[in-house]
Amino acid sequence: MDLTHDMLTRLEKLEQKFQVMGQDMQSYLDGLLYADYLTYWDYVHLDTLLSLQTPKTNIPDERIFIMYHQITELYFRLILDAFERLAKEENMSLELFKRQIKRIVSYFNALDNSFSIMVTGMDKEEFLKFRMSLLPASGFQSAQYRKIEIVSTDFNNLLHHNKRKDSNMDSDFMEMYENLYWKQGATELATGKKTLTLRQFEEKYSKELIDLGMSVKDSNIWQLYKRLPEKEQNNQELIKLLKEHDLNANVRWPLAHYRSAVKYLDRKPEQISATGGTNWQKYLPPKNQRVIFFPELWTEEELDAWGTKQFI
Repeated sequence: MDLTHDMLTRLEKLEQKFQVMGQDMQSYLDGLLYADYLTYWDYVHLDTLLSLQTPKTNIPDERIFIMYHQITELYFRLILDAFERLAKEENMSLELFKRQIKRIVSYFNALDNSFSIMVTGMDKEEFLKFRMSLLPASGFQSAQYRKIEIVSTDFNNLLHHNKRKDSNMDSDFMEMYENLYWKQGATELATGKKTLTLRQFEEKYSKELIDLGMSVKDSNIWQLYKRLPEKEQNNQELIKLLKEHDLNANVRWPLAHYRSAVKYLDRKPEQISATGGTNWQKYLPPKNQRVIFFPELWTEEELDAWGTKQFI
């Protein structure tokens, strides 16, 4: 077979690539002779992926519960990947910023739109049975979600709303960490003490989350936005995308969880505790937490109505 001009050009480029790395191109070409063709199932590790569901009971709908939470964590990983692309960019442009925020918004939209798998997809009585075998594990323990919050905004915006007025960006991160809003949701309903769920989570992730907060102090999404030229900061498409991210993470996502909890745990006249003992009745409604990543982008009227039907 005669080598075409295109083939020769590619071989020259390959040779240059391997020379730079001190490698012998011919050895790599020899390797190609013996390499197997790639298959889809090997590329996505399908057999491994399908082996990662290990129900604690023989109740069929527990598999739905496991797989949906695994899918959720994969989307969280994609959101964090999009942020990392922004944080590493040395020559930020408006178009790049918008592209990565669009990705984050689209991933959250997929999650918000898929939550019906949980709300309507599981049998209520089956859920109330198998959930008792999960104690004290809870979706509250998703560290990736906490990381998304941290990389999105200034750390003091994540404090309990009663503590925000006493804090600023120069506050000690250890002190601020102790007053993060979500800790109020992980208290025992009867005593107000930290639940085992929270204690487990803090033991494993506290240092990692504090270190992350310190590392993105000047490079979280809000700070990256503020670095843009004023004209680009005023780009209405970008502002709309940032506000969508704010709503997805701080109104629509927690509200979807609240509706799910109401369906499965609200059995009047009594209310069933969440698996981790989290105070879901007060913790989940977004109007109670008033966590807002980008408060400067919202009007006073919108801030006053945060978490209400106006945003749903």
